[in-house]
Amino acid sequence: MSRFTLPRDIYHGKGCLEELKNLKGKKAILVVGGGSMKRQGFLDKAVGYLKEAGMEVQLFEGVEPDPSVETVMKGAEAMRAFEPDWIVAMGGGSPIDAAKAMWAFYEYPEVTFEDLCIPFNFPELRQKAKFAAIPSTSGTATEVTAFSVITNYQTGVKYPLADFNITPDVAIVDSELVEQLPAKQVAYTGMDALTHAIEAYVSTLNCAFTDPLAIQAIEMVFDYLPASYKGNKEAREQMHSAQCLAGMAFSNALLGIVHSMAHKTGAAFSTGHITHGCANAMYLPYVIKYNAKDPVAAKRYAEIARRVGLPGASEKALINSLCEKIDDFNVQLNIPKTLKEFGINEDEFKEKIAKISELAVGDACTGSNPRSITPAEMERLFNCIYYGTEVDF
Repeated sequence: MSRFTLPRDIYHGKGCLEELKNLKGKKAILVVGGGSMKRQGFLDKAVGYLKEAGMEVQLFEGVEPDPSVETVMKGAEAMRAFEPDWIVAMGGGSPIDAAKAMWAFYEYPEVTFEDLCIPFNFPELRQKAKFAAIPSTSGTATEVTAFSVITNYQTGVKYPLADFNITPDVAIVDSELVEQLPAKQVAYTGMDALTHAIEAYVSTLNCAFTDPLAIQAIEMVFDYLPASYKGNKEAREQMHSAQCLAGMAFSNALLGIVHSMAHKTGAAFSTGHITHGCANAMYLPYVIKYNAKDPVAAKRYAEIARRVGLPGASEKALINSLCEKIDDFNVQLNIPKTLKEFGINEDEFKEKIAKISELAVGDACTGSNPRSITPAEMERLFNCIYYGTEVDF
């Protein structure tokens, strides 16, 4: 038996933020990040709509990128004091991810992070509140997924939380919120969305329910990301929809080793953070070459290439075309081709890569990758990505 879970209501299109005034409840807590929503006036709009719905509103501001355990605990405490029946999270992936975890601790103060880390082990939520998510970037799609990532900065461990309980009740996908996104963020979040869709399409858990969402998202990213990067508003709207479709697909079909590798390299090097979407974009073509040695995966990659109209008389030629297309996108979006070009120090890379490879193989996303991988193979793959060499194993 398989399960397919989405928010009950997804509102989309310009100006749909207004739908907040139709939520039914007494009190809403609004969880937001650093301040871009405030500066652009969307925070005031959201508060106004919630008040129009007849609710008392409290703000929880300042959720940091890669939200911490401490922020989650603070938010849960604020919720226990205020007792909202709606949790509304607005912003990039971080405030929404943080609010999902706060929700669990609000409803179950005794629960621990260790309990929640066991996949699909959450207690039954919605005892006290429902959840609405409003994304302000076109990438993570956390507004429609069963996932959240919280960081313990004391131990340096990222907790990936996974449970259909934390799939929001309502997603408000309003493209007005992404019209001012900086180009670099458009590039990284857009390539994150492409990776979500491609990994979901070739995942071992792909099915007839997730395939149409994944393939449509891929087509839309290929059609609209370059124009969105250049600031075209129509393209931004299309990308905001595409990333949401990709999220619906991967929340149910899961991901693969591009994500395993990005998760474990994000904060691994002293030269600075490798932004998640940037890591995905760099690793994706190399992983496609690795996975395509599996005949089932090869067939699926070729189907993607065919669907988006890429040239190739054979399966191999189609897969090459797909990798070339991704390489070409990375060039247009100013994304490096190798970890060396990104600026990772060679000695540090050599010193750390065996351990990173081991951790990446153990990542939650590795299980649904179409081709199995050992730590030794993972290390070889990372070497190809560092030096830009051909993946021939």
